[in-house]
Amino acid sequence: MNMMRRNKVNLALNDMELKAINQYCDRYRISNRSKFLREAILTEVLKRFDRDYPSLFEDQPTLF
Repeated sequence: MNMMRRNKVNLALNDMELKAINQYCDRYRISNRSKFLREAILTEVLKRFDRDYPSLFEDQPTLF
């Protein structure tokens, strides 16, 4: 599997969103913002996939 990144995605932010990301990156010394944003987005996507994964029982039984 070739892991070379050939696909581009454009993302538009308002001024406050960009300021928040810049402050976060400065505070935590993140120099590669592309890597940071890519990891943050994919982390959320994988969490959602994990939550939405079909289970054996559609409704989870509760004890209470």
